[in-house]
Amino acid sequence: MKIHEYQAKDILRRYNVPTPRGTVAFAVDEARAAAEELGGKVVVKAQIHAGGRGKGGGVKLAHGVEEAAAKAQAILGMPLVTPQTGPAGKIVKRLLIEEQMPIAREIYLGVVLDRAIAKPVFMASAEGGMEIEEVAAENPDAILKETIEPGRGLRPYQARRIAYALGIEGDAFDAAVQAMTALANAYEATDASLVEINPFVITHDGHAVALDAKMDFDDNAMFRHADLAELRDLDEEEPLETEAIDHGLNYIKLDGNVGCIVNGAGLAMATMDIIQYAGGMPANFLDVGGGASKDQIRNGFRIILSDPNVKAVLINIFGGILKVDVLAEGVVAAATELNIEVPIVLRLEGTNIERGRQILNDSGLDFTVAGDMKEAAEKVVALAA
Repeated sequence: MKIHEYQAKDILRRYNVPTPRGTVAFAVDEARAAAEELGGKVVVKAQIHAGGRGKGGGVKLAHGVEEAAAKAQAILGMPLVTPQTGPAGKIVKRLLIEEQMPIAREIYLGVVLDRAIAKPVFMASAEGGMEIEEVAAENPDAILKETIEPGRGLRPYQARRIAYALGIEGDAFDAAVQAMTALANAYEATDASLVEINPFVITHDGHAVALDAKMDFDDNAMFRHADLAELRDLDEEEPLETEAIDHGLNYIKLDGNVGCIVNGAGLAMATMDIIQYAGGMPANFLDVGGGASKDQIRNGFRIILSDPNVKAVLINIFGGILKVDVLAEGVVAAATELNIEVPIVLRLEGTNIERGRQILNDSGLDFTVAGDMKEAAEKVVALAA
């Protein structure tokens, strides 16, 4: 689950991570009032679930109340296009009006789970303000890392080691160490999957402040955080992905034209890979799970076909918990009920495979059955084209 910057900063403040004073605004009048309260010299920041907002024109400095109102008027309602939104962009429906800070240095800070070692890693870089992916690609040695032992948090000596390596001095040193430790605590306490501050700034008067904030959370832990679950903004999410969650499906929309229905995340990833190997592009990731019902299969079909880019569908099922005959019944029911007109290619293996094939044959519907994944991928890519 993703949240907005202003929401992330509200959370970080609870854990004593210093942030600028700021107020969320949903209308120009609210932005004007917020700027007036903050003294007029503010930053007007678009709030969408995407990075690169400044490059897209979604972050503007204002040096007076009326200028802030004018900048708010220009940004609210605009389709903000960034490298993370795609060409259509996202409509800006809220702003963060925030005090300007006397910036001396910009630093990158982040905490993320390193799945290779099954532990969180605290990352820092002196090249703050840049996309961390660019830094990692061009100068990986510029990224400092400290492994966090679960249950212990970032130790003070680790935070000090990072601060020394970043060259932070004077009053800002202790402030930065405290902020780093607090940031790691916030990551662990909220079951976050990512916390990112870019930039984390050192001010001319020796303060350390989180000038930006990004937090993503583990959906599987939201039952422990009812207050965080309420922060979800459905307007920022792909409607089909939201609908899929309601039906117990794991769906992610992609840019291709081959729809995929698969049981198991690993098999779904392999299916997308082999479609690309065959020269096509997957239109989605869809894992119906090991124990999908006929209703889930039907809803999966309906969600996939709601994407007008889908020109053919590949069903790749290994029947274990989900038996092949149950899958076949669901496919036939969906194809009949939804009047599916795009070609459907099936690769089926596992429990009750013969019964499943018989159900497909007896349906009278025009399915294409493949013997293996390679054949299935080649056939569905050809049909989509």
